[in-house]
Amino acid sequence: MSYDGVDVQLRDVVADLEAFLAYEHDPEAVRRSRFTPRPREAFIRHWKTKTLADESVLVRTVTVDGEVAGNVVSWWDGERRFLGYWLGRAYWGRGVGTEALALFLALEKSRPLYADPFAGNTASIRLLERHGFQRSGAGVDSGDEEDGHVMLVLG
Repeated sequence: MSYDGVDVQLRDVVADLEAFLAYEHDPEAVRRSRFTPRPREAFIRHWKTKTLADESVLVRTVTVDGEVAGNVVSWWDGERRFLGYWLGRAYWGRGVGTEALALFLALEKSRPLYADPFAGNTASIRLLERHGFQRSGAGVDSGDEEDGHVMLVLG
């Protein structure tokens, strides 16, 4: 899909884990997501044994003009299906997330679909809300808006 002259596509994950690892370790991404980056060995093991090896997980690499921009993934956590994504900082604020999420939601048919971004990551919350996600009645998981995560659901 082309957005403002930029070609955003989804494809299967191939030799993309090193790029994903680098994006996860970006200090600004860590600050915004409040996600502790994993050491390389743990990161690779998680992706190979949990994400890529689990047939119930739907995962795609996001590319922009053929370059790895990040990933979008959905997985089961108990009875709930969750969505997550991670984009490299060079792709923020360019509509890449909007296009990638639209493409992914056309593939991922499970509803309801949940997302739980860090409450302070307003850009991520806005992106999800633009795609129809709504704050659940539970609101913030931890009950602490500053340190918690907002529970969003797409019905």
